[in-house]
Amino acid sequence: MMRAYELTPPATAHQRHRGRDSVIVLAALVLVVGISSGLWWALLGVPAALLLRASAAMVGLYVVLAVLGGWLGAQAWQSAHPRQVGEYRGWAELIDDPAPLGQGLRATFEIEGEGFDAWLYGGQRRKLVDAQAGEYVWLEGQRAALTSGAHRAAIRHVVGRFTPSVIGDVIDGSALNRASNRIRRSLRSVAESTMTSDDAALFAGLVIGDDARQRVETIEAFRGAGLSHLTAVSGQNVAFVLAAALPLLRRLRPWWRWAATVGLVAWFMALTRFEPSVLRAGVMAILAATAFVRGAQASPVRLLSLAVIVLVTIDPLLVWSVGFWLSVGATAGVCVVGPWVRVRLPGPDWFRLPLAVTLGAQLGVALPSVLVFHRLPFVSLPANLLAVPVAGFVMLYGLPAGLAAAGLPAVLQELVMLPAAWGTHWVALVAQVGYVIEPAPLWSAACWLITLFAWLTWWRLRGGEARVPI
Repeated sequence: MMRAYELTPPATAHQRHRGRDSVIVLAALVLVVGISSGLWWALLGVPAALLLRASAAMVGLYVVLAVLGGWLGAQAWQSAHPRQVGEYRGWAELIDDPAPLGQGLRATFEIEGEGFDAWLYGGQRRKLVDAQAGEYVWLEGQRAALTSGAHRAAIRHVVGRFTPSVIGDVIDGSALNRASNRIRRSLRSVAESTMTSDDAALFAGLVIGDDARQRVETIEAFRGAGLSHLTAVSGQNVAFVLAAALPLLRRLRPWWRWAATVGLVAWFMALTRFEPSVLRAGVMAILAATAFVRGAQASPVRLLSLAVIVLVTIDPLLVWSVGFWLSVGATAGVCVVGPWVRVRLPGPDWFRLPLAVTLGAQLGVALPSVLVFHRLPFVSLPANLLAVPVAGFVMLYGLPAGLAAAGLPAVLQELVMLPAAWGTHWVALVAQVGYVIEPAPLWSAACWLITLFAWLTWWRLRGGEARVPI
């Protein structure tokens, strides 16, 4: 006799995975809303959990995450004020590479566990113009609370301003910082000796996210063409580093391979200064490696949600980082929207795949782009299709080529770096042309709407059926 429960077909593995993904996505959203907006807004996730038929244990977890998020957000802003102000005399660590701003230089120091910005000019500027993050500087001067821009500074973990009267010796930091700085200096030196100054600055941005020496005009051109993500180290860079090391990693036993992968990703995050985008990419890579070694399946959406949970729990101020949300949004768009769009586009797969990835990424960053930069460049579609493959080559080739060329004569340096120089110049050219031809914001929005209408019309005339990839 057939039992009653045998009449109900069991859920497929795909349905179970989608259900788990929904649970984890909602958990990430509850935590983020709790940090950014407070406990009561985060508790709105509980009705959503009930609609998803979550268990009582999961509803309890969401309540805990809402409370945790509210507490973390309150603690984060309480720590955004300096504990001590007034005179300081002693050693301070550079938190980030000093960045040129007009005729001056902004240097950020960690003084007794707190971040302070200093604006340097003249001899003080020349003293630290070639300094790098992780180095220690002897300082004498005054600490004060910020009178303006405190919110934006707090997101960078800066609580005040330091006005130096004396800037003394500069000494090396930890062994990890020394190694990272040596690599960054080598890459920068090789690029500056084989490329124009603008291309050398862009090369450093493409390979290791070092945009400190990029001109304002270059930054504006990349933003206007929708290519600014290329100069922020992301999952693509992390994937290329792991791909380059894959022949060696495959020779290791599973857990040794996992340890080597985690160590390599952590080293690359340190090399690229733990930028929000590389933190997101690095944590996702570590979670993926952990799932793989355990023989578990983890979808990109689940990995992204878990990475967000881990990162905003460690650093709640990431919730207000534009770079972090651009990275998260682009990744979500590529993972969720990209596959859906791909099977609904016309043309061969070699055309549909990059176009679907570009559309997914652009839709993923649409909201933060419009709210922060007041634009969503229409030219970003062709610009990304033309620039991203070449930029990927520069990222993959540039790091090992730059390190190998550092010990070669000048003639051989130029030969080794020639492919990277051509690729970098091409990416810069695409950005400049895209910036020039990008229509005004109102016309750009009209172009997006026309494109969407044309695609929907084509899809409906075709019968509204998705193409099933072979």
